[in-house]
Amino acid sequence: MMSLKKFGFLEIVVILSAIYVLSTLVWTASTRSAVEEKANIIKGNHKRIVDFVNSQINACEGSSDDTKTSWGELCNETWTSEKIINYINSNLNLKNPYSKDSSIAKSVQDPRIQAEGKAGQSTEMGIIFISSSDFDSAPGSEWIIGTCVKSPCVAAGNNELTSVYR
Repeated sequence: MMSLKKFGFLEIVVILSAIYVLSTLVWTASTRSAVEEKANIIKGNHKRIVDFVNSQINACEGSSDDTKTSWGELCNETWTSEKIINYINSNLNLKNPYSKDSSIAKSVQDPRIQAEGKAGQSTEMGIIFISSSDFDSAPGSEWIIGTCVKSPCVAAGNNELTSVYR
């Protein structure tokens, strides 16, 4: 048998390190399915908002001058970002798995920065960030929609960014 007197500091560090690595692996494996489930909910929310905006664009294409969008603006005019976001938050009944208290869609100046968490900025996971600039009626106008799916947001596959064109 090994004597406790021969059991030194280095041996203790090695055993504690092994215990730490094993516990981290077990914890990661046990929480992976929950993280993936939340990520899939957020991706679904993002897709649903993009599909909603695209459906409004398609419904307005070639329509008469007095046709209105679901949120009440004329199809052939500039669409107000805040009105669209308010409509989404009030009517699409989407849930953020990371927060029960916050709105699902928020207006930001640049959704790319928010969705990717660039330059050390923290971002809110599960929030769909929508460009705060109004959606111009000119053909080819771009509107950006983005979200952080899981942390770290800047990593590949952990964010969704979509450009919508009129």
